[in-house]
Amino acid sequence: MKDHRVLTETEELAAEDELYRAILTLRNVSECRAFFQDLCTPAELQALKDRWAVVERLSEGLSYRQVHDRTGVSLTTISRVARYLSRGAGGYPIALNRLKKSS
Repeated sequence: MKDHRVLTETEELAAEDELYRAILTLRNVSECRAFFQDLCTPAELQALKDRWAVVERLSEGLSYRQVHDRTGVSLTTISRVARYLSRGAGGYPIALNRLKKSS
């Protein structure tokens, strides 16, 4: 990541919190789609979609090779996602569990 920040660490955290609060105001998939299309480049959005597809496939118990074959995502990215799925901040499991409960 480029390091061109002029904000202090506290200001950077406040800006991040504000982004998350903005996301939390979105009410449906259509609003989320519009927001993320405005926020992200097409490549950034594709990377996010790819990572989430990997999370879903790994949670189904597929092997890295099977995930790659079904998504086209690189084994390096699959490995990175798997690491965060098992030892990350816990965001992936929270979202997975809530999606399962809502279906």
